[in-house]
Amino acid sequence: MKNPEAQQDVSVSQGIRIMFYMMKPNETSFRTLEEVPDYVKKATPFFISLMLLELAVSWIRKGKPPGRVDDSLTSMSAGILSRLPRLFSRSIELTSYVYIWENYRLIGLPWDSPWTWYLTFLAVDFGYYWFHRMAHEVNIMWAGHQTHHSSEDYNLSTALRQSVFQVYTSWIFYSPLALFIPPSVYAVHLQFNLLYQFWIHTEVIGNLGPLELILNTPSHHRVHHGRNRYCIDKNYAGTLIIWDRIFGTFEAESEKVVYGLTHPINTFEPFKVQFHYLIYIWTTFWATPGFFNKFSVIFKGPGWSPGKPRLGLSEDIPEVTGKEVPFSSLASQLIKIYAVVQFALLLAFYEDTFADKAALSQVTLLLRVCFILLTLTSIGLLLDQRPKAALVETLRCLVFLTLWRFGHLKPFIPSLSLAFEIS
Repeated sequence: MKNPEAQQDVSVSQGIRIMFYMMKPNETSFRTLEEVPDYVKKATPFFISLMLLELAVSWIRKGKPPGRVDDSLTSMSAGILSRLPRLFSRSIELTSYVYIWENYRLIGLPWDSPWTWYLTFLAVDFGYYWFHRMAHEVNIMWAGHQTHHSSEDYNLSTALRQSVFQVYTSWIFYSPLALFIPPSVYAVHLQFNLLYQFWIHTEVIGNLGPLELILNTPSHHRVHHGRNRYCIDKNYAGTLIIWDRIFGTFEAESEKVVYGLTHPINTFEPFKVQFHYLIYIWTTFWATPGFFNKFSVIFKGPGWSPGKPRLGLSEDIPEVTGKEVPFSSLASQLIKIYAVVQFALLLAFYEDTFADKAALSQVTLLLRVCFILLTLTSIGLLLDQRPKAALVETLRCLVFLTLWRFGHLKPFIPSLSLAFEIS
């Protein structure tokens, strides 16, 4: 059995290979779930490094960044929101899996066998394909997944735009694996499958030749994020594009892709980005007559309405011209710089909270999460130029001073303590 402590550090070489699903079975096989590293958390420096590299490449090639500040901040805010529940409990994807494994497993494959490792790679990717497909074809699941598609830019920060509650449906598609695959092996591949999908969210990488036949690539995934009619409900792959080719959902990139939702939401407020579609389902549910029609509002496709096929009609999808202008913040450059600085400080605070969560009380953790939520909300309001943005930001600053005064957080620069005390 491997020593859990030996698995805490990830080298630069391993970190890079983790991002591309290139780790070996003997490096990532663990007897128990507790030994499995939090690879997603350890990947944070590599997320940032790859985004900076993308920025440099895009600037050299096109003379401009790969996206906009307001959109990127919103995407990264969604990523933070999606991870906050893990401060308090293990993911439902793992909790449900362990329960099934402990109570209903049929056989137990060896955790240290390369055959188990590669079988799990295929099985998790297959499960992801069907979860992802259903997240587009079942309205209540789309309510979570639409968050990821709401960005009108397509760059590495878009990969971080994750849903808060998508995880509460995705576990269903992986649960059959618990009948025979050990939780520790599943936990590794669940993370690797997610991390692989980070690098494919970019426009700086073109066609990858023969790899396009087997792997999910930036080209394939650009199609998936498009709102052009030819892009809708295509290329659901996680790591392998073979599932789309087998089940008839593959589409190659052709005309220029226009990104985002078919009906853009035009906001940078993090809670609207996460939950606006749930409100839409709620109002549509009550406005639709008939029990079976109400049922269909929840479980048929996002494009369904009475008298239409389960997934709606393709002609109802708005045509794109290629001249669409993405929604942009009207905030001044000074406010955008302020938002970037506050977000950078928050990111450091977020990382510090995860690093110290074992030593922090539940009260302190809860207060810190509330402060993170308030900060992300304030940044969104500032970018949207909402009338109450200044008031909320003032309140946020007062909350920060109060939490610091009572010891629930600390300034990252010790020399600032005196200034806070005076304030």
